[in-house]
Amino acid sequence: MAEPAAPGVRIALAFLCILVVWGTTYLAIAIVLRDLPPFLSAAMRFLLAAALLYGLLRLRGPKPLAGLPARTVIVSGVLLCGLGNGFTVFAMQGVPSGIAALLNSTIPICVTLLDWGFFNRRRPRIWTGIGLVVGVCGVGLIVSQTASTTGLRGLGYMVSLAVAVTAWSIGTLVQRGAVPRQRLLALGCGQFAAGGAFLCLAALLHGEFSGLRLDTVAPAGWLALAFLAVFGSILAQSSYLWLLTRWPAEKVTTYAVVNPVIALLLGSLVLDEPVSWSGTAGAALVLAGVTLVLFEHKMAVLVARAFRRG
Repeated sequence: MAEPAAPGVRIALAFLCILVVWGTTYLAIAIVLRDLPPFLSAAMRFLLAAALLYGLLRLRGPKPLAGLPARTVIVSGVLLCGLGNGFTVFAMQGVPSGIAALLNSTIPICVTLLDWGFFNRRRPRIWTGIGLVVGVCGVGLIVSQTASTTGLRGLGYMVSLAVAVTAWSIGTLVQRGAVPRQRLLALGCGQFAAGGAFLCLAALLHGEFSGLRLDTVAPAGWLALAFLAVFGSILAQSSYLWLLTRWPAEKVTTYAVVNPVIALLLGSLVLDEPVSWSGTAGAALVLAGVTLVLFEHKMAVLVARAFRRG
């Protein structure tokens, strides 16, 4: 009988899953949006993921969702899946997948600010503050470059991404420690169902059911949707929830530094998305700012050592 993997190996595999899978989901979303409207496609993704995961949990025993904190499940599900993912998908109608990934990479910055202001009340250190300023400057460059090419409609999509980043960050903090580790799959299932229901309502209000033709969806669109449900939701998001019980939230969100690089490369190679100099400069600033926020402890140690040697 094979021995279970060591905790460090499991953490590394879960983190690698988030890096690779969530880095490719932006490409998959762009493919789905060719044939399906934003909120409805996101709803289909999460409801499919909820149904599949519920079926797996039922194999373990009856009533797999019994005993979960209903309010936390619903609120975090709407924040993470409904607003966090749904508004990202909505914005990708007019924003390149790489830019969407870059702006989502500011989640660690947002988590740090919200944790400081409303949750743990822990004041950011000096390197975190520098990272916040650098990251905000990068976002400003990206927003201004996008607005210059897309106009007011592009700004609307940027606002949608800002809502998505804020909602995902709040959801990350709200559901932290909500259930024991052995109930994380059940928590994810409930979140997918709550987020999917919210997105169905959003699709209805957005008029996405009128004139809907599922028979015109290309096979690539269905495959991309299945990838998002199985890998992007069940596998990667379950890994994300599990990692939040083993690592601090600011460490888990380091995935946001790597995801944009993967998304930018795939967007450029597969979708022929343009990459401008101002966009590249903004991307560099955002990633530098996020890196400073995430690794501020190591930066402080390196600077202290440098001064000692001097």
